[in-house]
Amino acid sequence: MDNTRIIPPSELIINADGSAFHIHLRPDQLRDNIILVGDPGRVDMVASYFDTIDYDVSSREFHAIAGSYKGKPIMCISHGIGPDNIEIVVTELDALANVDFQTRTVRTTHRTLNMVRIGTSGSLQDDIHIGDFVMAAKGTGFDGILNFYADRDKVCDLEFEHQFTAHTGWLRTWAAPYTVDADPVLLSRIGRDDMIHGFTIAAVGFYAPQGRMVRLPLADPDLNEKIESFRYQGRPVTNFEMESACLQGLARLLGHRAMTVCCIIAERRLTKADTDYKPAVRRLIETVLDRF
Repeated sequence: MDNTRIIPPSELIINADGSAFHIHLRPDQLRDNIILVGDPGRVDMVASYFDTIDYDVSSREFHAIAGSYKGKPIMCISHGIGPDNIEIVVTELDALANVDFQTRTVRTTHRTLNMVRIGTSGSLQDDIHIGDFVMAAKGTGFDGILNFYADRDKVCDLEFEHQFTAHTGWLRTWAAPYTVDADPVLLSRIGRDDMIHGFTIAAVGFYAPQGRMVRLPLADPDLNEKIESFRYQGRPVTNFEMESACLQGLARLLGHRAMTVCCIIAERRLTKADTDYKPAVRRLIETVLDRF
């Protein structure tokens, strides 16, 4: 990274109060340990466990609360739904950590962030049930965002990508999928026997990209069956969500640690879903906070 390059205002927009454009946080408000959630309302649920609250900032779908948990500084921020939103959040969090907002240059000393996304997900295998916790040991993105960044191959599992696209007969009109491992330090810290180490699909949408059909037909009605039958090193794809791959890919490129752990709220093969999933999500939040 060129530390002498001045980042233009059109490429990193800084608000008049010195905060990052979308998330409206200043560099002094950043914490090293960060929990990410999709729902802005879930930030309040996470922060309800904090011992102290330092600030509460909301902008669009981005809601952030920082404080302490058992004496350790921590923050929680929402990213909304989808990989495009989480790209914004991770990029701006990294800018708070590693860009001098006065000179608009990259700092010479790198600051590493620890980011754990807590989400909800649908299982793709018969032995993964509603209420289970699944970590995205590998996240495979259908969105193509990481493909726009240089050096994506250096952080991706290229063999997984090759075997997956061959097995599924990946259509040429779709973005090339990318697969990124979660940070091993965070996986070992957060994960125990009560969590499944999964291969997670991060879909680019909620409906057709996850095989749901309401009124419009699917380009490949058999894609989910192909995904369910795929095996890499003898292990299956476990679940669908929407953000793990982009989070883990950008974090690796930027020199941060990141992982995703989801509570299963739907069993796609059995067409079952649970709308009363907040108690299970609360258990997951408590578990992550105690191990983070």
